[in-house]
Amino acid sequence: MFCDVADLNNEEIFLRLVETCDERPEKRWLPVYHFDICLLDGTKIGCCELRIGHNDKTYFGGNIGYGIDESYRGHHYAAKACALLFIQARKHHMKDLIITCAPDNAASSRTCQIAGGDYVGIADIPEDNEMYSQGKRQVMVYHFAL
Repeated sequence: MFCDVADLNNEEIFLRLVETCDERPEKRWLPVYHFDICLLDGTKIGCCELRIGHNDKTYFGGNIGYGIDESYRGHHYAAKACALLFIQARKHHMKDLIITCAPDNAASSRTCQIAGGDYVGIADIPEDNEMYSQGKRQVMVYHFAL
Protein backbone atom coordinates (compact mmCIF):
# COMPACT_ATOMS: atom_id res chain seq x y z
CA MET A 1 0.00 0.00 0.00
CA PHE A 2 2.71 2.52 0.95
CA CYS A 3 5.44 3.43 -1.54
CA ASP A 4 9.18 3.93 -1.22
CA VAL A 5 10.21 7.36 0.12
CA ALA A 6 13.96 7.31 -0.58
CA ASP A 7 13.70 9.93 -3.34
CA LEU A 8 12.01 12.64 -1.25
CA ASN A 9 14.88 15.12 -1.20
CA ASN A 10 16.20 18.16 -3.01
CA GLU A 11 19.26 20.42 -2.78
CA GLU A 12 18.17 21.80 0.63
CA ILE A 13 15.92 19.34 2.49
CA PHE A 14 14.80 15.74 2.72
CA LEU A 15 11.75 14.09 4.23
CA ARG A 16 12.50 11.45 6.86
CA LEU A 17 9.70 8.94 7.30
CA VAL A 18 8.49 8.81 10.91
CA GLU A 19 5.57 6.42 10.43
CA THR A 20 2.74 5.36 8.19
CA CYS A 21 -0.79 4.74 9.39
CA ASP A 22 -3.40 2.63 7.66
CA GLU A 23 -6.82 4.00 6.90
CA ARG A 24 -9.44 3.95 9.64
CA PRO A 25 -12.80 3.87 7.85
CA GLU A 26 -14.77 4.11 11.08
CA LYS A 27 -13.25 7.58 11.61
CA ARG A 28 -13.11 8.39 7.87
CA TRP A 29 -9.30 8.67 8.14
CA LEU A 30 -7.24 8.00 5.03
CA PRO A 31 -3.84 6.23 4.89
CA VAL A 32 -1.16 8.72 5.90
CA TYR A 33 2.59 9.23 5.80
CA HIS A 34 4.17 11.25 8.65
CA PHE A 35 7.56 12.84 7.95
CA ASP A 36 10.14 15.01 9.63
CA ILE A 37 11.39 17.81 7.38
CA CYS A 38 15.18 17.84 7.67
CA LEU A 39 18.09 19.85 6.38
CA LEU A 40 20.63 17.81 4.47
CA ASP A 41 22.79 17.53 7.60
CA GLY A 42 19.89 15.75 9.35
CA THR A 43 18.69 18.69 11.45
CA LYS A 44 14.93 18.43 11.94
CA ILE A 45 13.26 21.74 11.04
CA GLY A 46 9.61 20.73 10.95
CA CYS A 47 7.15 18.03 10.04
CA CYS A 48 4.58 17.22 7.40
CA GLU A 49 2.09 14.57 6.45
CA LEU A 50 0.43 13.28 3.30
CA ARG A 51 -3.03 11.73 3.33
CA ILE A 52 -3.57 9.39 0.39
CA GLY A 53 -6.87 9.63 -1.46
CA HIS A 54 -9.94 11.78 -1.06
CA ASN A 55 -13.05 11.72 1.05
CA ASP A 56 -15.45 14.22 2.59
CA LYS A 57 -12.88 15.14 5.25
CA THR A 58 -9.98 16.03 2.95
CA TYR A 59 -11.85 19.03 1.54
CA PHE A 60 -11.66 20.64 4.99
CA GLY A 61 -8.53 19.04 6.46
CA GLY A 62 -6.54 18.73 3.25
CA ASN A 63 -4.29 16.01 1.92
CA ILE A 64 -1.17 17.74 3.25
CA GLY A 65 -0.34 19.30 6.57
CA TYR A 66 2.93 20.97 7.53
CA GLY A 67 4.68 22.95 10.23
CA ILE A 68 8.10 24.57 10.31
CA ASP A 69 9.92 25.25 13.57
CA GLU A 70 9.94 28.98 14.26
CA SER A 71 13.69 29.49 13.93
CA TYR A 72 13.63 28.02 10.39
CA ARG A 73 10.68 29.97 8.99
CA GLY A 74 11.04 32.37 6.09
CA HIS A 75 12.98 30.03 3.77
CA HIS A 76 9.98 28.46 1.99
CA TYR A 77 10.80 25.07 3.50
CA ALA A 78 7.09 24.17 3.79
CA ALA A 79 6.53 24.83 0.07
CA LYS A 80 9.64 22.82 -0.75
CA ALA A 81 8.35 19.95 1.41
CA CYS A 82 5.01 20.13 -0.43
CA ALA A 83 6.83 19.73 -3.75
CA LEU A 84 8.39 16.53 -2.39
CA LEU A 85 5.02 15.32 -1.12
CA PHE A 86 3.58 15.89 -4.60
CA ILE A 87 6.12 13.34 -5.87
CA GLN A 88 4.85 10.84 -3.31
CA ALA A 89 1.20 11.56 -4.14
CA ARG A 90 1.88 10.86 -7.83
CA LYS A 91 3.23 7.42 -6.88
CA HIS A 92 -0.28 6.71 -5.60
CA HIS A 93 -1.75 7.91 -8.91
CA MET A 94 -3.30 10.96 -7.31
CA LYS A 95 -4.27 13.52 -9.95
CA ASP A 96 -4.90 16.37 -7.53
CA LEU A 97 -4.93 17.26 -3.88
CA ILE A 98 -6.16 19.84 -1.41
CA ILE A 99 -4.29 21.90 1.17
CA THR A 100 -6.24 24.01 3.63
CA CYS A 101 -5.31 26.60 6.22
CA ALA A 102 -6.99 28.91 8.69
CA PRO A 103 -8.16 32.16 7.08
CA ASP A 104 -5.95 34.16 9.45
CA ASN A 105 -2.80 32.13 8.69
CA ALA A 106 -1.12 34.38 6.12
CA ALA A 107 2.12 32.35 6.16
CA SER A 108 0.37 29.09 5.31
CA SER A 109 -1.71 30.78 2.64
CA ARG A 110 1.49 32.14 1.11
CA THR A 111 3.02 28.66 1.25
CA CYS A 112 0.08 27.32 -0.77
CA GLN A 113 0.55 30.07 -3.35
CA ILE A 114 4.32 29.46 -3.61
CA ALA A 115 3.67 25.71 -3.97
CA GLY A 116 1.42 26.42 -6.97
CA GLY A 117 -2.04 26.05 -5.49
CA ASP A 118 -5.17 27.50 -6.98
CA TYR A 119 -7.29 29.32 -4.40
CA VAL A 120 -10.78 27.77 -4.30
CA GLY A 121 -12.28 29.88 -1.52
CA ILE A 122 -13.26 29.81 2.13
CA ALA A 123 -15.25 26.79 3.30
CA ASP A 124 -17.39 26.54 6.42
CA ILE A 125 -16.46 23.50 8.47
CA PRO A 126 -19.45 21.22 9.13
CA GLU A 127 -20.47 20.66 12.74
CA ASP A 128 -19.84 16.90 12.48
CA ASN A 129 -16.18 17.45 11.50
CA GLU A 130 -13.50 16.97 14.19
CA MET A 131 -12.05 20.37 13.32
CA TYR A 132 -15.33 22.02 14.35
CA SER A 133 -15.12 20.43 17.81
CA GLN A 134 -11.58 21.91 18.06
CA GLY A 135 -13.05 25.40 17.61
CA LYS A 136 -12.25 25.83 13.92
CA ARG A 137 -15.06 27.26 11.82
CA GLN A 138 -13.58 28.00 8.40
CA VAL A 139 -10.66 27.05 6.19
CA MET A 140 -9.12 28.52 3.07
CA VAL A 141 -9.05 25.81 0.39
CA TYR A 142 -6.29 25.45 -2.21
CA HIS A 143 -6.40 22.94 -5.06
CA PHE A 144 -3.27 21.45 -6.62
CA ALA A 145 -3.38 19.69 -9.99
CA LEU A 146 -0.64 17.09 -10.12
